Order: sequence, then C-alpha cells, then structure tokens
Amino acid sequence: NLDKHSLVHAVEKPDSCYVCDETSEKSHLNVHSVAHTAEKPYSCSVCDKRFTHKRSLNEHYAVHTGAKPYSCSVCDKTFSRQAYLDSHSFVHTKERPFSCHLCNKTFSRQTRLDKHYFVHTGEKPFS
Repeated sequence: NLDKHSLVHAVEKPDSCYVCDETSEKSHLNVHSVAHTAEKPYSCSVCDKRFTHKRSLNEHYAVHTGAKPYSCSVCDKTFSRQAYLDSHSFVHTKERPFSCHLCNKTFSRQTRLDKHYFVHTGEKPFS
C-alpha cells in the first residue's frame, strides 16, 4: 500500500500557464508560454516569415516545397499539415463533432459551425 501511495507523489503533476488556463506538464508549458510573448525566434529561410514554434516553421516550409507528407489511409489524399488530415478524416467517418448550442445542428468542421452561427444572429459579414 505504501508503494502504491508513493506513486501519487512521484507522478509529475500538471502546472498552470501564468497567462491563461492551460494546464500541462512543466516541459510543455515552457513551449506553450512562448505563445503569449511577441517572441518569434524561428524564421523561414525562403520568405523570412517568423514563427513562435519550430514545428510551425517546419509545417510552413510546405508552402514553398509543395510537400504533402500526411496521407489519408482511406483514400490516399495528401495534406501539408496534420491538422488538415485530421479534419479530412471526418469525410470518411461521417462524424460531426461540432454542434450548434442553439439548434443542435451538427458540423464536421469548426469553421462551418462558426459560419452557421450567422443564421442565428442575422449578420451577413460575407455580403
């Protein structure tokens, strides 16, 4: 029992970001905290665009190279970013995880839900 209890103290507990409500392990928060500063230490060698995170810079290079290293295992369509592949996967699963809290209509993408809200507000920002 004592060994089991000692694990409670051994596991690294999540820390909180000093700016927002993000909680994570300290190692991740060190990376996350850069998002709250104006610091963008990573720059593209082709166009000089700057980024807060090295991963963002690496994904950006696809703009210049045309590389699409993320491929769908169902239809072999390729994407330049993991996030684009993740969003595409809903095409095959028919999953619609984004739901309007006003009318319960569901959408496969957050951006489509965001546009849908204009139906309820009467705004016409695209006209």
